[in-house]
Amino acid sequence: MLNEEVVRALGISPRVIDSVAARELRELARRDQLYRGRRRAPRVASRPVILVDDGLATGSTMRAAIQALGQRKPSRIVVAVPVAAAPTCEELAGLVDEMVCYATPEPFYSVGFWYDDFSQTTDDQIRDLLERAGKELTPATP
Repeated sequence: MLNEEVVRALGISPRVIDSVAARELRELARRDQLYRGRRRAPRVASRPVILVDDGLATGSTMRAAIQALGQRKPSRIVVAVPVAAAPTCEELAGLVDEMVCYATPEPFYSVGFWYDDFSQTTDDQIRDLLERAGKELTPATP
């Protein structure tokens, strides 16, 4: 997703956009392979889906996730975040079936401001959590 207003205001050329898009697509493919491995993407068609994030400032990443998920036709999309800028929470509420923002502090500052520890989650931590969650969701065979 591109914010055309920002692209125009900053005078970003189509060549730069194409280059950044190609780099980001490679990163998405890398993460998909690393995190999912041989597991298939979960089926979401006709199922409710909850999108969770650590917080929303501009909401651009969540907006992209909502748009991408919408193409897979879930029965319902719920967004849940612990902290968000109030205008972002209000704007995204119009794009989903339910929006849950625990706190919308004023002034907002940034997502990280509201955490004691806002360190990045590593690839290894993500893989471990996904593997553990997969084991918990896999029914035991008799």
